[in-house]
Amino acid sequence: MTDLPPNTQNSENTTNDDVTQELLRKLRQKQGNWVEWGTAIASLQKTGYNPQEIFEATGFEPIQQNQVIVGSQVYNSLEKFGASEATRSHYSTRGSDILYELRLLTQEERATAAELIFVHKLDADEAREVAKAVKEFSYLRTLPEGFSNHPGDALAYQTWKLARQNSDLQERSRLIAKGLRFAHTQTARKQIEQLLTDFTTVPKRPAPILPFYRLESEEQLPRMVPVVGELPLSGQDLQGVPLINEIEPFRMVKFAGEQAWVPLPGWQVLLAAEDPVVILANSDRLSNQTQTRIEPVLVVVDRAQRQWDASNYFVVENGGELDFQWFETEPEIPLLGRIIIIVRPKKILDEEFTKDSWQIDE
Repeated sequence: MTDLPPNTQNSENTTNDDVTQELLRKLRQKQGNWVEWGTAIASLQKTGYNPQEIFEATGFEPIQQNQVIVGSQVYNSLEKFGASEATRSHYSTRGSDILYELRLLTQEERATAAELIFVHKLDADEAREVAKAVKEFSYLRTLPEGFSNHPGDALAYQTWKLARQNSDLQERSRLIAKGLRFAHTQTARKQIEQLLTDFTTVPKRPAPILPFYRLESEEQLPRMVPVVGELPLSGQDLQGVPLINEIEPFRMVKFAGEQAWVPLPGWQVLLAAEDPVVILANSDRLSNQTQTRIEPVLVVVDRAQRQWDASNYFVVENGGELDFQWFETEPEIPLLGRIIIIVRPKKILDEEFTKDSWQIDE
């Protein structure tokens, strides 16, 4: 997708198209520096281009697009918050991967951290370590004794803590040397130098175990289905619900507006549906027989299945309203979708009884 059709009816749209084409051309030809590339790609995405389209038009892979966009935003922080001219000049031609690692810091922290990384000629992995140290340092309620909020002192403090927790003399010496290398203030250096004579170790408190769970079966992973609404509804209501795209591996869906959704178990028939939607109804709308109990139900309809067969019920429009019907022979009216599931609510014998957990356990 390298060219957009010109809009001859609207001069403003034509101008926008010209700007877009110029951005694409500069990116294809790698004109300018990487900061300008990031700004250009961000502009293209705002106009509606997705990363895959930009890749096809320019050769910038989606992961690279994200890196230069975020990196360019970090670079702008350097200009606003006092990074030296030498640092700005250095990063204007290289280092998008390094600045990308500073994305979670505040704008002030980005400038001072980038300065530290430039002075010490650190790579992307070391930049990530600096960013982590600065971020964790910012969580402290008060500054540790002897350490300032400079990123060099933040990294020195992290190595000071690790050295105190380490009983291996060789590793402890390496950490002390590293702390002295990055310490920004004399008081921070003094705190680290004390470890040269104080060999007391402070046990490290183990981090708690993260509460990981793994989904073991398809039914444990629900499918989100859009809700059309509650009867009475029209054919326009049914067709107006947008087709959704699930994002793997957790079947996440994105939507805008006031659309309602309902989670349903990953039953095979539901997973196989191409375009399922839910209609709320009462059970008496689905049977010609007299029912002793009428209850609310979820009627799941696959809008993609509109080919008649005698073994299924279908949704049709009858007098301007949706209706559920079975047809012994092929009908002349349009079929709007096939009913694939009807879900009854969970049967609870005594709802008040189940509110007490001790009664459920027994």
